[in-house]
Amino acid sequence: MAHPQISQCLPPDIDPTKAPIAYGRRALPKLNEELQSEDLLTRQRALMALCDLVHDPEHVYEAISLEMLMSLKLLLKDPDDTVRQKTTEVFYIMANHSVGREGFIKHNVIIALFKILDDPDLTCRTFLHLTYRSLAQVPTGAEAILKNGLIPHLVKKLPTEVEDIQELILDTLYFCIQLDATQALQAKGVPILRENLNSPNKNIRSKAAHALIAICIPQEGKNLVEDHDVIEVLVKLLENSSNEVKGNAAGALMFATVTTEGKYAALNAGAIPHLLELLDIQEVKVLINAIKALTMLAEAPEGRRELLPEVYRFKILIKHPNQVVARTARIAVKVIEWKP
Repeated sequence: MAHPQISQCLPPDIDPTKAPIAYGRRALPKLNEELQSEDLLTRQRALMALCDLVHDPEHVYEAISLEMLMSLKLLLKDPDDTVRQKTTEVFYIMANHSVGREGFIKHNVIIALFKILDDPDLTCRTFLHLTYRSLAQVPTGAEAILKNGLIPHLVKKLPTEVEDIQELILDTLYFCIQLDATQALQAKGVPILRENLNSPNKNIRSKAAHALIAICIPQEGKNLVEDHDVIEVLVKLLENSSNEVKGNAAGALMFATVTTEGKYAALNAGAIPHLLELLDIQEVKVLINAIKALTMLAEAPEGRRELLPEVYRFKILIKHPNQVVARTARIAVKVIEWKP
């Protein structure tokens, strides 16, 4: 039989860890007020609720209009770990929306996040680097990171961070270096990336080789790669069990061997037999990078002589269903069979 007594338990759809959301247009203004509260539990619950709301780009736009970014930037300095964790998580979620990225650039969020680069809490640093990676994936975000001079600091953090964060930093560096490699080169990025090529973690090896593809595009990068004996390490990576590592190593060699010095460094390291083995891998990225790297080596007389007996393998690839692979193979055949 039912009783008129009211239960003291919360309804099943109420989460006590989150602040209750106000109705309609009052929702975000109320949360913004709670973010500025002196009560720790109020700040924590407001951030928990905000994490859910900012998945919607319309809420992100409204939050930026209400100047919530100012409140969030202040919370990055909060002594409570949970507050900083949820604040950086909010920033990461917002960074996945174009309106959020634009707001970050306009309101100097990038440099505010930089101030917690050495935060003792691993979760905070993880969300920080996830945010930077999301920003760097679009040209305007990468330009903003470069403009704020953050690349040297990211390069410096590579040897000391945990492996998961190293992967995130390498992704961010790749996107930024594509636009301008100057800061990375001046920060001794080449020798640091060389160390990452020897990492026991295959993802770090792959991403380091990926970053070297970008760093080898300018002439200075090619020169430094040769000076620090990176080409020999890249050739060794061609024997790696991971196709992703092989493909990125071949891609880095493709750019590093544009110079005469780079060609002979790769030839002396025995690159051709290993690159030829990659022609049997049915992955378009690996095939294209390997063919292009071999084409570079075929421009040297010694490389051409070594590749002439293998030219039939490239002729087979001219019939490849992928047009880019076929066109790349056709160019390789012309270079290998060229006669003065």
